[in-house]
Amino acid sequence: MKKILPVFGALLTLALAACSDINRQATPVQLLMTVTSQPISREDLNGGAGCSGNIATVNIESRILNSNVSNPGLLDVRVRRYRVTYSRTDGGHLVPAPYERSLDFLVAAGSATNSVLFHLADFGDIFSQAPFVALLPQNGGRDPETGLKVVKMNINLQIFGDTLAGDAVTASTVIPLDVCFDCGGCQP
Repeated sequence: MKKILPVFGALLTLALAACSDINRQATPVQLLMTVTSQPISREDLNGGAGCSGNIATVNIESRILNSNVSNPGLLDVRVRRYRVTYSRTDGGHLVPAPYERSLDFLVAAGSATNSVLFHLADFGDIFSQAPFVALLPQNGGRDPETGLKVVKMNINLQIFGDTLAGDAVTASTVIPLDVCFDCGGCQP
């Protein structure tokens, strides 16, 4: 009996591990998100030429990974929300607070969306937060962490959705952005 218990325990552990979400087979559809246009790669907080407010246009594509699906319509993806986080590329660490917002559109299985435009307003009030407020003349005009007049960062954009069959699907992309004050306007 003493030999059976360890063997039974090992088998039970393997069975539970095989059923966990971590080991679960991936959904037969994959979302890909790519930046198709980035009209602004440098944002001038003082405005100026080229400051249209459009940060990026992204394309969201749905790829069917398993063609042996009996009802491909169940692989359509309803995109429900997006999350924005930030990371610095200039050696600084201070970033705006992350946030999530709701979305609601359908991406048909095996197709691509019309372009989705992300505007400065979609990113909230990040430019009134640290580290950007330090770039204003009344606050010294330089990032206190790097000593530079520009903050270089990535906007990390992630979308979340579900197939109509109920499988969770995500996609992400990175949008580089430099932020400065009175540096000659915005540039592509």
